[in-house]
Amino acid sequence: MFFRDQSEMLPERPAPITEVGVIGWLRINLFSSYGNAALTLVSLALLVLIIPPFVSWGLIDAQFSGDSGAACSGIGACWAWLDQRLGQFFYGFYPADAHWRVNVTALLLVPALLYVLVDNLPGAKFGRWFSYVYPLLAAYLLVGGFGLEVISTDKFGGFMLNMVVGLTGIVLSLPVGILLALGRQSRLPVIRLLSITFIEAVRGVPLITLLFVAIVLLQLFLPPEVSLDQLLRVIIMVTLFASAYMAEVVRGGLQAIPKGQIEGAQAVGLGYWQTMRLIVLPQALRISIPGIVNTFIGLFKDTTLVIIIGLFDLLGHARLLQTNPDWIGDVDHEAYLFSAAVFFVICFLMSRYSVSLEKQLSQDRH
Repeated sequence: MFFRDQSEMLPERPAPITEVGVIGWLRINLFSSYGNAALTLVSLALLVLIIPPFVSWGLIDAQFSGDSGAACSGIGACWAWLDQRLGQFFYGFYPADAHWRVNVTALLLVPALLYVLVDNLPGAKFGRWFSYVYPLLAAYLLVGGFGLEVISTDKFGGFMLNMVVGLTGIVLSLPVGILLALGRQSRLPVIRLLSITFIEAVRGVPLITLLFVAIVLLQLFLPPEVSLDQLLRVIIMVTLFASAYMAEVVRGGLQAIPKGQIEGAQAVGLGYWQTMRLIVLPQALRISIPGIVNTFIGLFKDTTLVIIIGLFDLLGHARLLQTNPDWIGDVDHEAYLFSAAVFFVICFLMSRYSVSLEKQLSQDRH
């Protein structure tokens, strides 16, 4: 048997064109089988039928200027209301001379989120402290006091209201949900029973019912001299509702942790809270990331239910615009489409971050 010298070996050949690049991606993801190829072709045909007419209606034949719906031709979309009503969609009834406070709050939200969601940013130590202080700073800017004009929360509306209720519920529901999940698995019967009762009771009723309870019945259980702000009541109920679902998501992650890890932590002298904080919860939360993000997205979308109790969020202002005599009958589709696009962008970004975080944690494990 003869062996060729290494210098005489054939050079490496590139991978087949059907396995790499755009063609490889198309073959693997869209045309991997006859069934997938048929579905791809049907989907492309539907897109060809839907997208061109939609672009023509929404952009090419659309009307972007005018003082009322009468200025729109009726052929394409009527976007003339944007330059007149866009402020209400984002600020609600917040005073125009104080819009800068909302804008500053929104700008400061960016670094506050980045230092929580992204690792290895410069100044991370001080940035995380800023993230912890941000809720108090945002409340001061939006509500006022101590030198700023006080603005009552009944002026909150539009997308700002969705963000306030949604972000507050998200920030508060995660730690409360974790405590409820730990309580449900507690060895103390009283704590376990109270946690199970709360979780099952809250999950057994729709959020609309809890919102009505917050507005109508909650005050009956408080002393006469105590009166909670309407928005604060809504935030409390939304947080409790999300916490019950969050508890079940986290409990699923806790059950996936082998008991041997807990026993090992106890063997080296770690207490209960040290074991949970250092060993169990980091792994359980990593496993629960998809469910946690799903709960966050559902919570953010559920903020539109506040219109039932008389608060006008983004969707509420879309409905309010349709009752305006100047625009009635002319912006039905456009107002809802605009609201849907805003919610889609926020929820899509949340889901993409979830996917990237899962990939990063998966790589770190390997």
